[in-house]
Amino acid sequence: MKDASPTTRTGAQIMARALQRHGVTQVFGQSIPSALFLAAPDYGITQIGYRTENAGAAMADAYARLSGRVAVVTAQNGPAATLLVPGLAEALKASIPIVAIVQDVHRQNTDRNAFQELDHLALFQGVAKWVRRVSEISRLDDYIDMAFVAAATGRAGPAVLMVPVDLFDEETTPDPASREGFGQYPLDPTAPDPARLAEAAALLAGAQRPLIIAGGGVHSAGAHAALAQLQDLGFAVATTVMGKGAVDETHPLSLGVVGYFMGPGARAAALAPMVADSDVILLAGTRTNQNGTDSWSLYPRDARYIQLDIDGTEVGRNYPALRLVGDARLGLQGLVTALAGQDLTARQTARAATESRIRDALGSASRTQAGSDATPLRPERVVAEIDRLITPDTIVVADASYSSIWVADGITIRKPGQRVLTPRGLAGLGWGLPYAIGAKAARPDAPVICLTGDGGFAHVWAELETARRMALPVVVVVLNNQILGYQKHAELSLFGSHTDVVHFDPVDHAAIARACGATGVRIDHPDQLAPALRDALASGTVSVIDVVTDERAYPPVTSFTGKQALNY
Repeated sequence: MKDASPTTRTGAQIMARALQRHGVTQVFGQSIPSALFLAAPDYGITQIGYRTENAGAAMADAYARLSGRVAVVTAQNGPAATLLVPGLAEALKASIPIVAIVQDVHRQNTDRNAFQELDHLALFQGVAKWVRRVSEISRLDDYIDMAFVAAATGRAGPAVLMVPVDLFDEETTPDPASREGFGQYPLDPTAPDPARLAEAAALLAGAQRPLIIAGGGVHSAGAHAALAQLQDLGFAVATTVMGKGAVDETHPLSLGVVGYFMGPGARAAALAPMVADSDVILLAGTRTNQNGTDSWSLYPRDARYIQLDIDGTEVGRNYPALRLVGDARLGLQGLVTALAGQDLTARQTARAATESRIRDALGSASRTQAGSDATPLRPERVVAEIDRLITPDTIVVADASYSSIWVADGITIRKPGQRVLTPRGLAGLGWGLPYAIGAKAARPDAPVICLTGDGGFAHVWAELETARRMALPVVVVVLNNQILGYQKHAELSLFGSHTDVVHFDPVDHAAIARACGATGVRIDHPDQLAPALRDALASGTVSVIDVVTDERAYPPVTSFTGKQALNY
């Protein structure tokens, strides 16, 4: 470590010291800002060197989701900075705290058409909570603190700090003032109004068919224990895709994931009537977005709603609701306390009937494809094999599109807080492998399995080398059907035909893995899959399992139901 009180420090040293104060131990970045990365090891900070900035932002996103800390990603000005935009946009929509440090042009060259000069403040304005450019070394600590506070307080999200390249090398006398660290989140958890908590408790206690729908806010707030207490009081719980893992899905009052893939063959297919029949619904940490509500058609319009969210602008956005504005953990704990003063006899009396209804509905789901021996393989069989091998400590990551649906529907959560990561803010393709790398960086002792399609994996093949170089062994399972599945099937569903570009030429992803120094195995028969998964998990190496899958297989998306064009 550097001397705690040197006579002078460079801007890079001041920044590294500030990051250390905020609890940062890993930064996702390439070589730039070089001065920062050269100083960082002296402050206990290691660099995770991504290949592309869009993947680096996704790594930081996953790291923040699993570590409970603000993640840091860096980039150079110009084209590198523009590649941060998709990842920051996902984090903004999904409420994930990231501080992006972007090196800018020399202060003397501002507005002179310097190399790769761009209006970065305008560039990031729509994808970040806070965007600033620091111009004085004396304010560097201030701006770093502001960035972390902006990212971690209230509804979390990205903060972007532009730092001129010459400021990193400038020297100054260190500020002797003692400062706090703001690296954890939520930074300032607040509890909802006690009077409204009491009103909500009375509504829930008096309901005949209450339901709790939990979203990603439960994970961000660490509200799993409080939600489990509510469930044990006799309340049925469903989750969104981002909320998957909020409760134990083997609990008799767990419905599983609800939303836009409750069509025939879905685990929760027969539970849609139970959602529609609810008379009081508690929305906990969910944005009530299009996918989670099946285009706002799934939740009943005549139910009474209670909405708990850290962001007051989300409460009542799509469903008029009793407003509980605050942290999900404190809010759910407050409801548990308030319910202690309510008569829950009727709730406990109805519990057996509710459990029976859930059990019958889940038992009626047709899961025949999960045991299919067909070749090419069915994706349901692939996910079923993964589900049989994982433990509650395994982190399962899914890319966007079909991969997220297969994982959300097919993986079984066995304890509250078990993590499944999916990009559901903007849901861009290519996030799977970078998420897995970021997850492994956050929890190096946990097994990490990523499910991705061949379309999404093609965005980020290069990051296999990152995982290997940074000693972050992950297992990647590629559903190789040689199509953009969601695009092709959506086009068939809507138009009865499809565009030509949804088809790919054959690619051997296992060979690509081996070329990167990773383990690569190709699977074309179901009997090969389980041994390959076991070997990959035990190997401690970066592994790619390239599974030849049926292009006609598609998840139980409700909008596809009954579409004859899909039977091609």
